[in-house]
Amino acid sequence: MTPSAQQDPYLHLEAVDSPEALAWVTERSDATVADLASGDHAEASHTRALEILDATDRIAWPVLRGGYAYNVWKDRDHPRGLWRRVPWSVLAGGAPAFDHPAWETLIDVDALAEAEGVNWVYAGTVVRRPEDDRALIRLSRGGADAVEVREFDLLERRFVPASEGGFHLPEVKCSVSWLDRDTLALAAPLAEDGSDATSSGYARVARVWRRGTAPVDGAVIFEGNDDDVAVGIGYDLDTGRLVASRSPDFHTSQEWFWRPGGDPVSEEPTRIPVPEDCRVGMSGQWLVLQPRTDIDLAGATYPGGSVLVVPWSAVDADPTALPAPTVLFTPTPSTTVEDVSWGRGRVLLTILDDTESRLEAYAIPGSGPDTDAGPGTSAIPDADATSPTRAPTQWRRLPVEGLPEHVSIDVLSLDRHAGTGTSTGASAGATPHPDDAVLAVSGPIVPPSLVLLRADGSTETLGSTPDRFDTSGIAVSRHVAVSDDGTEVPYTVMRGPGGDGPRPTILYGYGGFNVSMRPSYAALRGALWLETGGVYVVAGIRGGGEYGPSWHQAAVREKRPRAYEDFAAVARALVDTGVTTRDQLGATGGSNGGLLMGVMLTRYPELFGALAIAVPLLDMKRYHLLLAGASWMAEYGDPDSSDWDEFLGLYSPYQHVRPASEVRYPPVLMTTSTRDDRVHPGHARKMTAALEAAGHAVEYYENVEGGHAGAADNSQEARKAVLTYEFFRRRLTSS
Repeated sequence: MTPSAQQDPYLHLEAVDSPEALAWVTERSDATVADLASGDHAEASHTRALEILDATDRIAWPVLRGGYAYNVWKDRDHPRGLWRRVPWSVLAGGAPAFDHPAWETLIDVDALAEAEGVNWVYAGTVVRRPEDDRALIRLSRGGADAVEVREFDLLERRFVPASEGGFHLPEVKCSVSWLDRDTLALAAPLAEDGSDATSSGYARVARVWRRGTAPVDGAVIFEGNDDDVAVGIGYDLDTGRLVASRSPDFHTSQEWFWRPGGDPVSEEPTRIPVPEDCRVGMSGQWLVLQPRTDIDLAGATYPGGSVLVVPWSAVDADPTALPAPTVLFTPTPSTTVEDVSWGRGRVLLTILDDTESRLEAYAIPGSGPDTDAGPGTSAIPDADATSPTRAPTQWRRLPVEGLPEHVSIDVLSLDRHAGTGTSTGASAGATPHPDDAVLAVSGPIVPPSLVLLRADGSTETLGSTPDRFDTSGIAVSRHVAVSDDGTEVPYTVMRGPGGDGPRPTILYGYGGFNVSMRPSYAALRGALWLETGGVYVVAGIRGGGEYGPSWHQAAVREKRPRAYEDFAAVARALVDTGVTTRDQLGATGGSNGGLLMGVMLTRYPELFGALAIAVPLLDMKRYHLLLAGASWMAEYGDPDSSDWDEFLGLYSPYQHVRPASEVRYPPVLMTTSTRDDRVHPGHARKMTAALEAAGHAVEYYENVEGGHAGAADNSQEARKAVLTYEFFRRRLTSS
């Protein structure tokens, strides 16, 4: 039932582009900019932030494809970015400067936006592998999740127009992959009546789209249900398998496949026989299984959070049951796997150990002589007949040398298909080894480095970002707070230079969707806050992925308040240990972290001196009716069921705003984006209106573009940062 104006007096603010709503937005945004972005300090901060974001001596983070490393580069002259590439041989010799003559510009997004009069934001590329001759370019209007897809010729470096048969997909939320030069696998809601969309607004069907035809006319080869989150489709180049996925909710999925060489139009797919809460990945001849809860396979039980591998050949032999897997990782109370990256001869596991990263590598059996473990490696022990956790295997541990400890590590890219086809890069010089990986390595006060992890396990630093702020006198320490139920909650304190007394402090948290908070480098945080003596704290509360699936599951649905109790416990600990005082303690979070801030405001207002709330969910009565909200009901619950009375309605911030005559709320900065098509800007708008009507201090800023990230270019990113840090600088008292 649609609520009436009496039930929700600010419902009209959900009309994103209505003149009335936009006039309301403009009035408040202009006032906030006039307040927080004015004055010598704010203007100097904006200049400093832009200098950092536009710096030309930063690393161009690469994606490896064939003989090239690709990158999107943004700076003052190119705020929307250049999609460009450089030969692998140049990158392997050291991270090339932004103006190195070897950089080849493929698309100038600023020029494209100006020519077409559209505020395009580059949103990614799907390249035809391993030929690397054609690409599908994803372009977003203002940073929204919905994208327009256009075909691009990498040999001639131009878009392929529809008049020449080029693929073109109008703006839509979609997934797409190449089957061959003239055929795509596409999952997108295209029907005018919405019959091929889920209730979350994503694709319900997958199609085969052939060149020269309309995408909506493509043969439907797979269908999900109306109340699913989404259907996806992809093609495995190594095995020639087309794989479809159906996600009943945000945390579950079913994976279906067609046998190599099969006709997906006339043949039915086969489901991979694993529980829906088991994440399935694949590379080459192998499946990788990452169960969220304990899983039973071949008479043995493997704990949630494990990383298991089985060969595709076993699925082909018996598609009704999987054999005993090889165990690459078993979780412990302090460790979890955050990422699995496949080369041709080795697989890399990114492991979080008390939120700090390390890598483990394993040789992939049957991948050729280059995968021989060699000296200094150890075999994974074979199981005896009674072991429930190991199966006979040829997988072997490989060395990873030279990486620092107490850092954050991301595997940026590795190209398992390097050298396997007629790649355009092959004629440009050397290609990387298919097991070479490029990594980003950083720490809270250690600027990012680009590191090459070679196939033999050795490492080489290709380049490092210069210090963007003065790290002298900044101390980093790890602590735990005790939550209401006795659970120890980790948090990291970054303390700027100065005396030992309490300081203005910003506490950051997220606590949802299995997302981990890691101690990594943030240049704007350092330059605009830490360097001047501020304290910044990152809390690893339940609901996140810091300690694996069980840490996440401890705060979903009816257990959601555990995340809020954890965050409040960290806030109290910071005051109790003398890091800060209540009036000096601010907190911030975005998206699900914005919901966290909303609960802090309405349930724990006595703990904070100020709150910054970004792109938030706040009206949990209607979140499932707005944009992608229905896809998150597995995380939060269903407001149209008893969930509302039992738990959702007990904390939903929008419904719990109280008048200033009854309670003192800390001052609030609320930010969002008009073009956010993931979390509806109506959440932030309505909450702001409710707070204003209740007599509370709230400042509001809505960027006209930027999508869920809140910013579409460096200037907007700088503006967003300055508003936040200036807000805290002015609102957190020094006493």
